[in-house]
Amino acid sequence: MKRANLLQNMIDTGVIAVIRAETPEKAIKVADAVIAGGITGLELTYSVPHADTVISDLVGKYSDSDVVVGAGTVLDATSARLAIIAGAQFIVSPTFDKEVALMCNLYQVPYVPGTYTVTEAQTALKYGSEVVKLFPGAMAGTVAIKEYHGPFPYLNVMPSGGVNVQNMRDWFAAGAVVVGAGGGLTAPAANDDFAGVTQNAKKYMDEYKQIQATPVNI
Repeated sequence: MKRANLLQNMIDTGVIAVIRAETPEKAIKVADAVIAGGITGLELTYSVPHADTVISDLVGKYSDSDVVVGAGTVLDATSARLAIIAGAQFIVSPTFDKEVALMCNLYQVPYVPGTYTVTEAQTALKYGSEVVKLFPGAMAGTVAIKEYHGPFPYLNVMPSGGVNVQNMRDWFAAGAVVVGAGGGLTAPAANDDFAGVTQNAKKYMDEYKQIQATPVNI
């Protein structure tokens, strides 16, 4: 039941903030800023120096909240294991990796691999992934989810890359179960404008709540 619970917690956040930064200290500030804006799903990427330490710090800091912390840009099984030991509650990769999938299965942690084609999605399903990351979302477009659901109507999809406040409703209408938001959300952090990140997070969550409150046509 562990993996099922972790997976549901991730999906329930609605929006996963993809956190990238040049230093561990800045990554934590960006994470704090998006949480202050109401986003409770964090994907701390392994492009952040000492990412496993940052994950551990964030998990500890928000242990008494509904914040869900995962690891992103996980390219190999060793990184996956380090992230899991640090407390990561889900693992995200830009592509599918068999060894990462097996490592996540071993520890009963959800693995969300990046897929672009139907073949890649099928491979991910065979190795136990219950959510796949449609990446790059901006290139694939919302129609990709509908095409995925032809052969795999039960496939859970998280688009990432190209998701913004203006098109979020379209992604959910196409069948996304959760979305990943990166540059469009955290861009102000490039100028150390963390208040701007918080304002962006509020806009994303306001839109998500509106989507939840009104039906979408799938």
